[in-house]
Amino acid sequence: MRPLLIVLVLVPGCIRDDRAARERGGAAIFDAAPEVKAPLSDRCKAHGQSSARQSCEEAKYLAQTYARGLSTLDAVCLEGGFGEAPGASCLTRASVADADGRRVLLEIRGARPESRWFQQVQSQVWFEEGALVDLYLAEHGY
Repeated sequence: MRPLLIVLVLVPGCIRDDRAARERGGAAIFDAAPEVKAPLSDRCKAHGQSSARQSCEEAKYLAQTYARGLSTLDAVCLEGGFGEAPGASCLTRASVADADGRRVLLEIRGARPESRWFQQVQSQVWFEEGALVDLYLAEHGY
């Protein structure tokens, strides 16, 4: 009975998690992932009352629905087809590492040399929902 008691007392003290903790926005200054903020201006408003404004608003709705539906481990095409499953035309592939109510943490998994994200493979970036919507609209020509 005593050897079991000694093992039960010693073992928990030896077990510990050495992995770095990842907290939502609470990491140290040097460990924090950069954040892409939503733009101050709305791309659709720039179209005034033209017919392009209506199609822009529809695309904006689709982008918001897509961004709000992202969850941990989802595969994302960050460049060259944002809003679609990562396919052959995707320049930058990412995965959702975390999400909170207003933003998504994307981990860049792979990027082609012509991608603007090429030097940031394996890094993580927080995107506000509005930044993802703006990215979608930009990739669709608005």
